[in-house]
Amino acid sequence: MKKVKVSVVTPAYNAEKFLPEAIESILNQSYQNFEYIVIDDCSIDKTRKIIQHYGKKDKRIIAVSNEKNLGIAGNRNKGVSLAKGEYLIWQDADDISLPRRIERQVAFMDRHPKVGICGGFLQFFDQSGLRERRKYASDDKTLRSKIFRYSPVAQPAAIIRKKCLDEAGEYDLNYPPAEDIDMSFRIGRKYHFANLQETVIYYREHLNSATFRKLKIMELNTLKIRRKYVKGWGYKMTLADTVYNILQFYSIFIIPPKWKIWLFNKMRNS
Repeated sequence: MKKVKVSVVTPAYNAEKFLPEAIESILNQSYQNFEYIVIDDCSIDKTRKIIQHYGKKDKRIIAVSNEKNLGIAGNRNKGVSLAKGEYLIWQDADDISLPRRIERQVAFMDRHPKVGICGGFLQFFDQSGLRERRKYASDDKTLRSKIFRYSPVAQPAAIIRKKCLDEAGEYDLNYPPAEDIDMSFRIGRKYHFANLQETVIYYREHLNSATFRKLKIMELNTLKIRRKYVKGWGYKMTLADTVYNILQFYSIFIIPPKWKIWLFNKMRNS
């Protein structure tokens, strides 16, 4: 049997509304040498049936059903433990990967062995259609210089070397739903960051997403993670970074989540 090159992982919880479109976006990729691990996290809707249906249709799909709810970080760890590919790609249950995403990201990683994690641009959309786009810098130096303000790579758009995850250890269950930021800090100690200068996913915005529902805890945990890596980890926090983090902390208790998301999008999106 041909050795699988890529493991795609989709954790899903009560995702029946958007999951079929997310799965189809992976199955219809131009790149085909992958396994697709889709995990039902004890959903109470039709998520499990949808996963089982696709598992019967396509032999690349590995349908997994959790015996207890593991949450985002727990499912990331489970996905990593099951993955057999050289690279791991996250596909959220409500997003849509563009047709050449895997092909383009694998080609880039093959050419750049020092890069541990690579993302790309996000195209935001909702029920009304396409909205703004979020761009990320391409080079490690620029991304590293901004790491105390925002993530160098968007996790929904990430491809990661499996050996980086094996070396870094499991996602930390103490930081949900910001465990991906902690992992980026750990990977960045030994490997470079990068982003394709093109859109790789359509990122869905809706009120039931973790960003909207858990923004306060996400921000508080993000600030804890940043403080953790200030000294002794090879990163440098500038005075401007410090001011930014102080302002972000106080804003958590002053600005409503919906306004915070709008403001951040205005700052970061094109």
